[in-house]
Amino acid sequence: MNKDTAAEILKTAKEMGYVTEAGITKIKLVIYRDRGLIVGDNPFFSLVVDGFEKACREAGYEMALLNLDRQAEDYEKQVENLLLDQSTAIVLYGSELTDEEAAIFKKARTPFLILDYWNHDMSFNGVFINNADAARMAGEYLIKRGHTEIGYLKGSYRIKAFGSRSVGLQIAMKKHNLRLKPEYIVTLPVTMEDAYQQMLKYLDRNPKLPTAFFADNDNLALGAMQALKERGFSIPGDISIIGFDDLPFCEIAVPRLTSLRVPKQDMGRLAVREIVDMIQGKNTTKTKIQICTEFMERDSVRDLNDTKDAREI
Repeated sequence: MNKDTAAEILKTAKEMGYVTEAGITKIKLVIYRDRGLIVGDNPFFSLVVDGFEKACREAGYEMALLNLDRQAEDYEKQVENLLLDQSTAIVLYGSELTDEEAAIFKKARTPFLILDYWNHDMSFNGVFINNADAARMAGEYLIKRGHTEIGYLKGSYRIKAFGSRSVGLQIAMKKHNLRLKPEYIVTLPVTMEDAYQQMLKYLDRNPKLPTAFFADNDNLALGAMQALKERGFSIPGDISIIGFDDLPFCEIAVPRLTSLRVPKQDMGRLAVREIVDMIQGKNTTKTKIQICTEFMERDSVRDLNDTKDAREI
């Protein structure tokens, strides 16, 4: 490459916002909130941020943290200022992001990546959880243990991850000629306390219950599990439950909750690795990285193939 060509490439990169005179030395983690019901002060979020911060430091980049509230009066101005800032690379934590709002960020003129969200028009680089396959694995686990009447604890606040988990569960069931019956779908708030209270109200109506529930996340699973126990049900003797995320509470719950572990710190680290490659010009192709989960088998699922009665807790 001759000097004139190199100079022209650098000039174009600067004009597009990918390079400044001083170079990009800061990575901004932007926390997108709509209602703040999913992204908040919880162990999942804090561990992702911890991995992100450590990876920035190891890579020699300064980390900045910005909260972006969709409900704020000056939201549009905040977004405009963010997208005009060409001195930092941006990683948008988009668990609560919708496709409509995501379209705004296509205007970014700096290295940009979305974490925990995926847009199927492939407009963005992204790092996110393999939600559908993980939920399918949970469904297969229940079916192999003799469960054919499987229910779904559905988060009332719908994010794209929950939709993918619902699809994954139903793929597993359809494979075995089963279907998710409407009467076995219980819609609950996404916080643990609210899920517990709503599940109590649901149980007071004496509904027909499945032998097992798959929950959109651990908050729903743990809240529902406490309500079931209070209404006299044995877990897993009467009803089995699987959660998603593997929050620290799962290990100390009684019974211990079977869940799908998301490598939270690694999510943060991978996001930094990808955005650094973009800053340094090593990655010029749109890519998506799916994080695989680990199945954490504990005590909340009964094997119906076993002729012995499950130990009641």
